[in-house]
Amino acid sequence: MMRRRKLLTALGLFAFTAPRPSFAQQPAKVRRVGFLSLRSVGSLYSDFYGAFPRGMRELGYVEGRNLVIEWRSADGKSERLPGLAAELVELKVNVIVVAGTPPTSAAQKATSTIPIVMGSTNDPVGGGFVTSLARPGGNITGLSDSTLDISPKHVEMLLSIVPQLARAAVLMNPYNSGHARILKSVQAAAQRSRLTILPVEARTPQEIEQAFSTMRRENARAVIVAADPLFTQQRRQIAELAVKHRLPSAFTLREFVEAGGLMNYGQNFADHYRRAATYVDKILKGAKPGDLPVEQPTKFEMVINRRTARALGLTIPQELLLRADEVIE
Repeated sequence: MMRRRKLLTALGLFAFTAPRPSFAQQPAKVRRVGFLSLRSVGSLYSDFYGAFPRGMRELGYVEGRNLVIEWRSADGKSERLPGLAAELVELKVNVIVVAGTPPTSAAQKATSTIPIVMGSTNDPVGGGFVTSLARPGGNITGLSDSTLDISPKHVEMLLSIVPQLARAAVLMNPYNSGHARILKSVQAAAQRSRLTILPVEARTPQEIEQAFSTMRRENARAVIVAADPLFTQQRRQIAELAVKHRLPSAFTLREFVEAGGLMNYGQNFADHYRRAATYVDKILKGAKPGDLPVEQPTKFEMVINRRTARALGLTIPQELLLRADEVIE
């Protein structure tokens, strides 16, 4: 009996003093990332915003395990952005990813300490978000889109399809600070071709409807749609209105052409948001956003919707078809 008691005592002491086996790895540190967008996020599996969580997963960050993404969408209402940005700051997220120029502006005003990664922002230097592309200098870095630089390409494409084009509209969102610079770029290109440009503004779906009526009333014969989160959210409405009013249309994003627009020339935004994940990863590992150069796109794509061209009674020049990366029949 004594020997058994001694054995139990020894085992008890061993339980307290022996190293405890590790049945599982220590829980990974959970990172909290905010994502701020003007338009609705929609289905992440059919939207280029979804490339961001997929990019994070490729880098080892898995939602529900070591990553929480706080999605905040203004659903097309710019006035909601400041409040949503403030929410993310209150949550003390590690990084805020911003989708487009208006969300970048809202996040910049909300915090000067939390790192901000641009998924796509036109002219971040001109917009006052970074000091320079090579040395951003503050708490903002990420990816710049090239809308400003490629706007003349949209003019060129429209003129190749409608050689006698004399008047074209540019659909702009007055809430988007980058659109004034895009308009100047389009006007400079149009002046060389003796093309008159009609700027038309819209900030809601209802105003988009009114804008197309204005274009028709003012005798515009084509439309260039400036890249904007609200317009992307309303891409089907815009594509249908362009066909309804018999307006050949040019866009930056291929998603507009897939929705029924005529043609696009621009970068692949899904790749942008996948690349945004690499910035977040570097920052979470200790890099300072001000030291990370802003990336610019190097690859561009052209998509043409031949079905829409037929509906408008247009013939796409063979030269343009040969240059297209994809032709939707």
